[in-house]
Amino acid sequence: MGFNADPRFFEAMGSVQATPQTLEGLENWRDLAPLQQPTYTDPAELETVLEELSSVPPLIFAGEADLLTSRIAEAAAGRAFILAGGDCAETFVDAQADKIRRRIQTVLQMAAVLTYAGSVPVVKMGRMAGQFAKPRSSDVETRDGVTLPSYRGDIVNGHEFTPEARRHDPHRLLQAYHVSSSTLNLIRAFTQGGFADLRRVHDWNTGFLGSNPNYHRYEQIAREIDRALKFMAACGADFDALNSVEFFAAHEALLLEYERALTRIDSRTGNPYAVSGHFLWIGERTRDLDGAHVDFLSRVHNPIGVKLGPTITKDEVLRLVDRLDPERTPGRLSFITRMGAGKIREKLPALLAEVGHELPQVTWVCDPMHGNTITAGNGFKTRRFEDVVEEVAGFFDAHAEAGTVPGGLHIELTGDDVTEVLGGGAEIDEEGLRRRYETLVDPRLNHDQSLEMAFQVAELLTKASRA
Repeated sequence: MGFNADPRFFEAMGSVQATPQTLEGLENWRDLAPLQQPTYTDPAELETVLEELSSVPPLIFAGEADLLTSRIAEAAAGRAFILAGGDCAETFVDAQADKIRRRIQTVLQMAAVLTYAGSVPVVKMGRMAGQFAKPRSSDVETRDGVTLPSYRGDIVNGHEFTPEARRHDPHRLLQAYHVSSSTLNLIRAFTQGGFADLRRVHDWNTGFLGSNPNYHRYEQIAREIDRALKFMAACGADFDALNSVEFFAAHEALLLEYERALTRIDSRTGNPYAVSGHFLWIGERTRDLDGAHVDFLSRVHNPIGVKLGPTITKDEVLRLVDRLDPERTPGRLSFITRMGAGKIREKLPALLAEVGHELPQVTWVCDPMHGNTITAGNGFKTRRFEDVVEEVAGFFDAHAEAGTVPGGLHIELTGDDVTEVLGGGAEIDEEGLRRRYETLVDPRLNHDQSLEMAFQVAELLTKASRA
């Protein structure tokens, strides 16, 4: 969460149970043929689960979401930079303290480098505590002549290829809520209990450089950060103020029954908020202008994002803004581009030239992962590290050309030493994918690749800040 002692975080703790009158309009999505939804076979079982979800405490509060909106608005203006990172799809079994700690540590390490390079605050968000659902290209999967429902994430069904595991089970909605709650509690502890101390994070990065001989090119940045910290200490800086950080939870708002059941009315303003996470986004597959996901998220007051692929048009962008951000509120809407390394330098500059200056309140964020997915020769779904970095470079170049603001990064990563993405300083090859390929859906940058990416993006940020 955006954990902090700031009283604004708790202004909405009085959020009340929603009534049919106060939630007018939030049921419209049901009549819009929502895409990528589970198929539950027992309506009574689903209704029992949804009734319980409708009465549980909120995972986040309206004041926290509003604070994040203000932070994202700073990124839109170039006075901050967003870093969103975490699993492609969280699993219940991996909601362990050590794994969560390593993910948070990775994001904090990346943020420290980016903060120094860009000379602006980094807004830290985790694809955590709610990123349990994934859209799929097919409803079914066939193995050895047996066809079963596709795995849609732990919030829907299990990954094991059996009829029992692949059943769409509504009770998993409740399990997702409880796992999210425990994850948020751990995030609070790690980000407020000294774990996030800037000096400790810098020491971690120094250790990363020392243990990886291929990363000597980044030592200059590390030395500069070290000198800056020593200068601050010599000046008597209050390092206690750097012991804690704001950290927000983000996920794709894919399962609309879950989001609807976890919508509450803010007692301060009477506005509805999705209390499942601070920041919610709409995926490339579900951003239909007249679709259910756009309709639902247009009615909640969280900051929201929309993924934009290479086929997006100026007209679609402007209509999405009209639907999702009609009042043109800074920080309300982020466009997360995911165009692929081979297309971004062609597609994004043209789009920004057409709409960039019309939308100063919108924050532009780069997702360099989803447009660069390939299948390796040995059948593994993977990405090339060099393609990921090239898309980020194309993102920065496009904004420099258009005179607009590159507002942030949105990446799939883990703090573990997996081998799912090709390349990087460790030079993972196709055979290396077999060593620790653990993802159930999309390949993630491992800890070292994530930090290497941060140092490379730091060079782009430094260049942009001097422009």
